[in-house]
Amino acid sequence: MARTIFPLFAAALIPAVAAAVEVDGIAARVGTEPILKSEILEEMALPGGDGGETYEQVRSRMIERLLVLKAAEKAKLSLQEWVVDNRVNEIVNHSFGGDRNRLMEALTARRMSYQDWRKRIKDDMVVAAMRWQTIDRNVSASPAAMRAEYMKHPERYRRKRTVSVSVVLLAPDKADRKAEVSKALKEEPFAAVARRYSCDSRAAQGGKWEGVVPEEVFKREVCDEIAKMPKGTMSKWLEIDGWCFLLRLDDVKPAVNLSFAEAYDEIEQRVKAESARALNSAWMERLKRETYVKVY
Repeated sequence: MARTIFPLFAAALIPAVAAAVEVDGIAARVGTEPILKSEILEEMALPGGDGGETYEQVRSRMIERLLVLKAAEKAKLSLQEWVVDNRVNEIVNHSFGGDRNRLMEALTARRMSYQDWRKRIKDDMVVAAMRWQTIDRNVSASPAAMRAEYMKHPERYRRKRTVSVSVVLLAPDKADRKAEVSKALKEEPFAAVARRYSCDSRAAQGGKWEGVVPEEVFKREVCDEIAKMPKGTMSKWLEIDGWCFLLRLDDVKPAVNLSFAEAYDEIEQRVKAESARALNSAWMERLKRETYVKVY
């Protein structure tokens, strides 16, 4: 199941946007419990959310949450109050520096009572406990399923070409020092020159970029230059938007297909994630058959 509807930390206490109170009405009903449009909009506006979720996706998560809470009630799953109190204390210490007055100020800004907030925290814990009982402890990755995943999707277990590059980067106002740097490189180790002249983020490490995928860290012009360079050679000076780059290609590791053993942990993680999705989907379908759900 997706993350809980109400985050456990301070993000859950940020005031909702005005639209959340201006537009209202029932968006869905789970049993006798309504889910309001304003509640969905408020959830979408909370910091720390998934960001790209649509209104319909958030509504589905909120429906699932209510279904799980109703299932927990039916199963007579309960938490001792001291367990909830411990969780509340953890949140106060982590998000409010142990200051309950800061918590109360945040709740006041949100127009939420302490009792309502504590109930949400308790509900989060109930949902997590139900998920563990129904999903997490039953997730598996059998050897056969892992082998099938590896054989079916070999492209997922291929490592991209990586390079190790040493860089000297001069800011636009230091571009006139190119000749000075080039001269220094004839007399001193590259790392020493990079530490003295470069404004690159790795200058303190001698300008070293170890084992990186060029396309993920460098501009296209730099990637194009690296692609042309034999191992162990130095580039000409490159100028991009006034910034001057000098590169040395130290090492190249070609793209490689990982063996099953090398990719084992990644395969296991992927198979377990798929197992969890399948179990959750079946669980939600079962809960929906047992409880009246209406989407408006």
